[in-house]
Amino acid sequence: MIIIMAGGKSSRMGREKPVLEVGNRPMLLRVYEETEKVGEVLVAVSRNTPRTKELCLREGISFVETPGNGYVEDLIYLLREFGPFVSVSADLPFLKASDVVAIEKAFDGRKSLTGVLPPKLVPKDLRPVVYRGYAIVGLNAVGTEGERFFELSNPLLALNVNTPEELKLAEGIARLVGR
Repeated sequence: MIIIMAGGKSSRMGREKPVLEVGNRPMLLRVYEETEKVGEVLVAVSRNTPRTKELCLREGISFVETPGNGYVEDLIYLLREFGPFVSVSADLPFLKASDVVAIEKAFDGRKSLTGVLPPKLVPKDLRPVVYRGYAIVGLNAVGTEGERFFELSNPLLALNVNTPEELKLAEGIARLVGR
């Protein structure tokens, strides 16, 4: 199962991120369209994202409501409810189905995989979260027995849209790549 994480507070953006448009499409729909090519998809919403829930209802997208107390707390809640799954952040507008397939194939259903990019693949204008020398991206596999990094190869996964500046950058990239 693939779960799109779309229930956050969007505090750095100041408004609900999943419904914001990149390339004339809400980010949630961009992510959903790629993930549904791979398998069963569920969107995790919360009290923090009422417009995202409305979008899911309007588009006929299956969703689950989480407590909305934080990203890690919601992951734990979802793990208890559904068992191991692949998680994707709703604010990854340039996610590709092949990215999801790669992490899904490597996932054994037990050990969590944290999606990362080697620094050499990160475009120079992007400032992703770096941990242990890798850029952390919003594509993961959630299991119950430890964790390891999983290297991905799509450089645009480094663009997690969290701020108005990153939204503007994403919009510019969408125009350039025609997507």
